Amino acid sequence: MKLKMMYTFLNTDIALIEKELEQRIETKEALITNASLHLLQAGGKRIRPVFVLLAGKFGSYDVNQIKHVAVALELIHMASLVHDDVIDDADMRRGKPTIKAKWDNRIAMYTGDYIFARALETITKIEQVDAHKILSDTMVELTLGEIEQIKDKYDLNQDLRTYLRRIKRKTALLIAASCQLGAIAAGAPESIHKKLFLFGYYVGMSFQITDDILDFTSSEEKLGKPVGSDLLQGNITLPVLYALEDPDFRLKVERLFVADNQTELISEIITYITSSDVINRSVKVSERYLEKAMMILKELPDNKARKALYQIAKYIGKRKF
Repeated sequence: MKLKMMYTFLNTDIALIEKELEQRIETKEALITNASLHLLQAGGKRIRPVFVLLAGKFGSYDVNQIKHVAVALELIHMASLVHDDVIDDADMRRGKPTIKAKWDNRIAMYTGDYIFARALETITKIEQVDAHKILSDTMVELTLGEIEQIKDKYDLNQDLRTYLRRIKRKTALLIAASCQLGAIAAGAPESIHKKLFLFGYYVGMSFQITDDILDFTSSEEKLGKPVGSDLLQGNITLPVLYALEDPDFRLKVERLFVADNQTELISEIITYITSSDVINRSVKVSERYLEKAMMILKELPDNKARKALYQIAKYIGKRKF
């Protein structure tokens, strides 16, 4: 089943969110508008807005209120991608040139800053003080995760704890906040929005681990970027961490990082990773997080939103791109 088929009852509201996203990034400065639209129109799964809307179904659902959270969370995610592409010197995102590739690093950085600012402006429409505290804390953690990723680049001696902490900050906490803030904006009880936070956290961890697996097992067409891009950029992901247990593999990666022509070496590395047991080991870690997410769901009220969250969680664990 395709992802969008799991929440068709939200189609009208998702279309509203998409329209709001376009409106929020408009500015009199044509260059910034065009750069922002370039990323927005490249597509994306819109997982975070979907989680916001579904979480809102556990309270008094009013799309005209909840939309501010959905738009803000997606804008924060977009801004982080723009900055990521500068840091990673990435030329492709979602099958299209990145903002930094189409324009330059300066335009990309200011575009990311602008999108962040619009996100903060949007969330001011939410009156609950705790929502703002949660979002500000999440953005601090997101920034720390980005800094950690820079610090950990090319470091072959990092451990599993370092990796898990990094993906928690870079990915999982924003998805967790999407679930929690959607419920808070809808006036759901604290007992509900705290469980939704945990659900989002576990799903977010699984989501990022699956992303890191797909970087080796999927195709450039599906990924929208070259296979093995993470490692080429010096990012040590879970499959690589496991593979580094083999001294011969470690030597290959060390050579990759200093090679002028990396094509042959990255091909050898991809073949090693996909033919060894490291993918299965990584999948098992992802599945453990999903199992925890499913357990949390059982504690939530049984409604249409819970069923959709269950289906999305299953999809995340089995997706191919």
